[in-house]
Amino acid sequence: MILASKSPRRRELMEEAGFEFTCCTSDFDESSVHARDPHELPHALAWHKALSVSPNARPGELVIGSDTVVILGERVLGKPADADEARQMLRDLSGKTHEVTTGVSVLCDGCEVLGFSETARVTFWDLDDDEIDAYVATGEPMDKAGAYGIQGKGRLLVRGIEGDFYTVMGLPISRLYRELRALKA
Repeated sequence: MILASKSPRRRELMEEAGFEFTCCTSDFDESSVHARDPHELPHALAWHKALSVSPNARPGELVIGSDTVVILGERVLGKPADADEARQMLRDLSGKTHEVTTGVSVLCDGCEVLGFSETARVTFWDLDDDEIDAYVATGEPMDKAGAYGIQGKGRLLVRGIEGDFYTVMGLPISRLYRELRALKA
């Protein structure tokens, strides 16, 4: 198996689940993909990532792509470009419930054999500017969709979650495990 990701969180989840895999970072330009429904975007991005890495796979080898987006209303919050954008995203999320959707695409010989998305709802505490500034100063928000990482210091911003924690973290590992088992059967 090949994991088409540079995310240390996805790699850690795959390792902890006992998968044997190698990592190959996708060079796919995510800005080239658009979707009418923001919930469809993560699966489309995951498919493109896996497809861009699939030429590196041996025949019959699975390539797993994954992508996560934060959705507030109809607006997709990607990774912030700078600290000011991270602060604004966190202000926008403050005191509200948003959705986090992670898409997964598994390819074999360049064809998708498995694809799905999972969505969780996350509610933030009301955040004041000092709390936001302190969190942004850690640098943690800069490479995360929605400007927070639930597995890090960002967990202090979260009041509650409905759904799979690992979907918010970036890979719904339990569902992936079950889907891959069903694929082998």
